[in-house]
Amino acid sequence: MFRFFLKRLLFMVPILIGITIITFAVAEFSSTDPAEASIRANGMLATAELIEATRQEFGLDKPLLTRYTDWLGGALHGDLGVSYVTRLPVTDSILEALPATLFLALAALFIIVSVSLAAGILSARAENSKTDWFIRGFIFFTSSMPGFWAALILIWIFSVQLNLFPTNGMRSASSIVLPAVTLSLAYIGTYMRLIRSEMLKAAHEDWVLFARGRGLTEKSILRHMIKNSLHASITALGMSIPKLIAGAFIVESIFAWPGIGRLCVEAVFNRDLPIIQAYVLLMATLFVSFNLVSDLLGMFLDPRQRDSDWGQK
Repeated sequence: MFRFFLKRLLFMVPILIGITIITFAVAEFSSTDPAEASIRANGMLATAELIEATRQEFGLDKPLLTRYTDWLGGALHGDLGVSYVTRLPVTDSILEALPATLFLALAALFIIVSVSLAAGILSARAENSKTDWFIRGFIFFTSSMPGFWAALILIWIFSVQLNLFPTNGMRSASSIVLPAVTLSLAYIGTYMRLIRSEMLKAAHEDWVLFARGRGLTEKSILRHMIKNSLHASITALGMSIPKLIAGAFIVESIFAWPGIGRLCVEAVFNRDLPIIQAYVLLMATLFVSFNLVSDLLGMFLDPRQRDSDWGQK
């Protein structure tokens, strides 16, 4: 298993390097002059002399390859450059906004796991009944709504009409409720359906029949069915964590949540390339890393997959 981990870890290196090249090139080939955008974002008149001085300040007068190697070398040491708008280190801005996004993603993950597990088990136990059809219909209806539309509906119901939760910022503990619910809606249906199908598949396995023949209680059998049905969900959930973090920018923008998603949106409007590049690099690293963790977790939980992968090696 260590050889598999080492091989996948080495395979991550060219992927991340390729991502940095594409990210840097796309940003550099933009039609907008970063120096001019920086000047206008700070409310100053973009004269030719000021643009040239700003380009020298940010090192934009250097060749493209030199700027890329300097940026990549700094990124390897934790230095992601300086914001063109605020003049503050990008790393500090990312680290300041990251805890809010992680808090939001963890809260949404808790809702996803809790609701999906309860709905999936209940739906599987009541297969093809009215309860099953109601649960599946309601979950799939809420999951099909776009995130921004679901956010507006939740704000109208629970903030405007019922006045239960705030609509922006991190003003109180209840501020997390609406953003977390909005972020989780797109994933609940997927995992509920996955748990339900795995539960129904396990119910028709021979070992369930043998367990009943041995006189095991239905509660004990159900517990083993749930355990065997969670393998696929757990490995898939590993890839959903970076999706929650990367996909939070819409929710953060609507609810004025001070996370990295909102920071990136503001950087896009201000043409703040260093923050955009840092955000893309961070998201790519998370996706590649969690993909590796998901594969390792799947091998650990499923001996058949582990034996198959080792046999190929």
